[in-house]
Amino acid sequence: MLHLMNKALFLFALLLIAHLSSAQQNLETVFEKSNGKETATYDETITYYHSLDTSSPYVKVVEKGLTDSGKPLHLVILDFEQDFDFEKSRDKGKFIIFINNGIHPGEPDGIEACKMLLRDYVADSSKQALLKDIVIGVIPVYNIGGALNRNSHSRANQNGPVEYGFRGNARNFDLNRDFIKADTKNARSFYEIFHEVKPDMFIDTHVSNGADYQYSITHLATQHNKVGGDLGAYIENKFTPDLEAKMKTKGSEITPYVNVFNSTPDEAGFTQFLDGARYSTGYTTLFQTLGFMIETHMLKPFDVRVKATYSFIESMIELANEQGENIQVLRKERAKFFSPGNLHPIAWKLDRSEPKQIEFKGYVGEQQESEVTGQMRLFYDVNQPFTKTIPYYNTFVPAAEVEIPLGYVIPQGWHQVIERLKLNQVPFKQLSSDSTINVEAYRIEKFNTSSSPYEGHYPHNRVEISREKKTLDLRAGDYIFYVDQATGRYLVEALEPEAPDSFFNWNFFDTILQQKEYFSPYVFEDTAKKLLASNDALRTAFEKKKAEDKEFANSWYAQLDYIYKNSPYYERAHMQYPVYRLVK
Repeated sequence: MLHLMNKALFLFALLLIAHLSSAQQNLETVFEKSNGKETATYDETITYYHSLDTSSPYVKVVEKGLTDSGKPLHLVILDFEQDFDFEKSRDKGKFIIFINNGIHPGEPDGIEACKMLLRDYVADSSKQALLKDIVIGVIPVYNIGGALNRNSHSRANQNGPVEYGFRGNARNFDLNRDFIKADTKNARSFYEIFHEVKPDMFIDTHVSNGADYQYSITHLATQHNKVGGDLGAYIENKFTPDLEAKMKTKGSEITPYVNVFNSTPDEAGFTQFLDGARYSTGYTTLFQTLGFMIETHMLKPFDVRVKATYSFIESMIELANEQGENIQVLRKERAKFFSPGNLHPIAWKLDRSEPKQIEFKGYVGEQQESEVTGQMRLFYDVNQPFTKTIPYYNTFVPAAEVEIPLGYVIPQGWHQVIERLKLNQVPFKQLSSDSTINVEAYRIEKFNTSSSPYEGHYPHNRVEISREKKTLDLRAGDYIFYVDQATGRYLVEALEPEAPDSFFNWNFFDTILQQKEYFSPYVFEDTAKKLLASNDALRTAFEKKKAEDKEFANSWYAQLDYIYKNSPYYERAHMQYPVYRLVK
C-alpha cells in the first residue's frame, strides 16, 4: 500500500512539473507574439503576471494602494525562497532590487522586458542560481491612468510600438515629477511599496527624446557627488564602469544619458542630468538606495529597445550577485552620516573645471535648410557614424549647505506636510501637553516664483532666509520629527526651504507669504510718530534708511510700512517659516 502511495505521489509530482513547465512555455507575451511590434494593454499585463503567479511557486502578485485612475498598483515579487516578505528577506541578508515600469506608459520597454525576464528566470535553473541571495520586486505599470489612455500618436518621435499609453496620469500629472510632493495617489501608494521593499537597488525604465547616436540605451545613474561618501565614489568608479562593460558583452552598449536639446553632443560634450527629489531616482537617493534611470533611444526599433532593457536589468542582477554585500555595507555606512551637527549639501551646481573624458559613438550632425520652414535645421547623418572622445561633465559641488539639526518642530495645523512625512515613515513625537521650547527659526527674506504653472504648482526658487534663535510656544498635539534615523536625509531635504525640491518651494507654505493684517495710513501716522519717539533704535535705523535710500525717502507709504513692520503691530506669521529646527 505504501509503495502504491509513493508511486502515486511520484506520478503526481511529475504531472505537476509537466503542468508548470507547459504553463511557463505558454507564457508568451504580446510583444513576442507580435514579433516585437506591440506592447500589451494594462489589463493584459496584469493578467500575464497572474498567470505567471499561478504557474510558478516563486512569483507572487500583490495588490497595493490605489492610484488616481481608481485602480490599485500591483507589486510582483520574485523570491526563490518563497518568503514573499521583504522584512524577512532583509533579516536573511538578501539583496533587494526594485523595478518601476510604465511611469510614462508611452515608453513601455520595461513593461515588456520585465515580463519576459521574470518568466525566464523562474524557468531556467542556471539563472535561478544568480538569485539565490536576491529578491526582486516589480511594479508592472505605475501610471495606470496613462496606460489606459492608449493611442498611436502622442510619442511623435518614437519608433514603435504600434499603440502605447500616454505620459500624463489620470489627472494629467507627470508622475516623474511627483515623488517628493506626492500630489497623486500614485505617489502615495508608491511610498507604501517603497518603504515595504526598502530596496538596495532601484531601476526606473524609460525611453528618451533628444540627440541621435549609435547607442540603443543610456543610463542616468544617481549623481555620485549627491550620494556622497564612499557610496558615491563606488557608484562612479566601480559600479557604473562594471555595468558598462557587462552591457558591451551583451551587445547592448550603453553610455550616460545624453543631456542635450537640438544640438549635437560632440560639439562641447554634455552634462550629467541632476536628478532632484522630484524624480524617482532623486527620491530614492534620499534613502541611500543605489538608483538607475534607463533611457532607451526613441529612434531605435521597439524590439531592439526591449532587448537592451532586458540586458540592462540582467546586468544589474549579475552585478548585485557579485557586489551586493559591498553595496549593503556602503549603504549602511552612508546612512550614518546623516546625524545632527554634520553639514549636508541641499543644493548643487555644476563644476566644469575638470570634465571626465568618455568615448562616445555618435552620428555626424550638421545644419541644413529645412524644406518645411526654410530656416536652418539640425540633421543627423546616420551614414556617417563616428567614435570620438568628448567631455562629460558629471561633477557637482554644493551650492548651499545646512547643519543637520536634531529634529524639526511642526505645528499640527500643517497637516498636508505632516501627512507626507508620516507616509514616508519618519519617526515623530506628538506633544502630550502645551510646551515652550528653544528653537532656531527661519524667516523668508526673498524668493522667486515661476510665472507659469508646472505640475499643478507655481514653484519657488532662489530662496533666501534669515535665522534667529527664539522661544516657541507649542500646543499639545504639535509634532517633533527626529533626524537621526533612516529617513533623516529625506526629512532635511523636504523641510529646508532652500532645497530645490523642498515643500516650501512646492508651495505647501504659501499662506505665510500673504500678509493678513494692514494699517490705515491716516490712522497709523500718529502711532508711527509715537513709535519713533519711544524707540531710539527704530528711529536711528529709520533715519539711516531715509538717508541712504532715495526711493524710500520719497515714498510716504514705504516709510510708514517700514515703521509698521518693525513694530509690535506687525503680524508674526507673515514670512515666518512655520517649521522650526531643534539644534544643539
